[in-house]
Amino acid sequence: MQIRNLSEPRPRRRAGAPLLTAVASGKGGVGKTWFSVTLAQTLARAAQRVLLFDGDLGLANVDIQLGLNPGYDLGSVLSGKVSMPDAVQRCVPGGFDVLAGRSGSGALASLGTDAVDQMLAGLARMPYDHVLLDLSAGLDPATQRMAAGADILLVIATDEPTSLTDAYAVIKLHAAAVPDGEVRLVINQAASDTAGHRTYATLARACTQFLGRTPVLAGIVRRDDKVRDAIRRQMPLLSRHPASIAGADVARIAGNLSSL
Repeated sequence: MQIRNLSEPRPRRRAGAPLLTAVASGKGGVGKTWFSVTLAQTLARAAQRVLLFDGDLGLANVDIQLGLNPGYDLGSVLSGKVSMPDAVQRCVPGGFDVLAGRSGSGALASLGTDAVDQMLAGLARMPYDHVLLDLSAGLDPATQRMAAGADILLVIATDEPTSLTDAYAVIKLHAAAVPDGEVRLVINQAASDTAGHRTYATLARACTQFLGRTPVLAGIVRRDDKVRDAIRRQMPLLSRHPASIAGADVARIAGNLSSL
């Protein structure tokens, strides 16, 4: 898979191919991996075939958050030890599949353009309705490349000034690489729905003024103590707390993705 020349029109997703949704954030600690896991579980509960790909190439932790012990991971795939489908592991409580990353691997974190493109091409051939890419926090070239290759980029932000600044940087770089790319904002850990809309308005206003584009609001996820409990128990949120406030908020976001 080659990322197209910016002068060319954005290609349409191949019929029958999974929707590739990248989940990114400018900084860590905003709940990006938790959101990716919960979104995967919510989509799976809507009878969607879902693969959660741990694209945090240096500090992968999806398997840890889910209490999984994968026999193979992305490193096994890139080394040619196994094929991509053979490295997939089932998260039984969540109802979705996981392709684990490899934490602490400097080699993966510095993947070149061709390797990232081949990886994206492999994911686009996988037999799923949705492939969620849980990207690393930050702006390294491999992360930017994966974001550019996705059909949708979901940027996770909170009301902290550093989170908003870094989320803006992610959107700015993505706009330069993919001028017609689809970017949606998720405001996480909001004190209330109203507070979440205020945070979104602040970031959207900056994007409109300085980038000439206004990212769509994918949804607001309210602060919920049950999230911390599920993470501590290494369980998907909806398995541990099926009636949680945050779970309901993510379900609304998943509903919009399922309709694409």
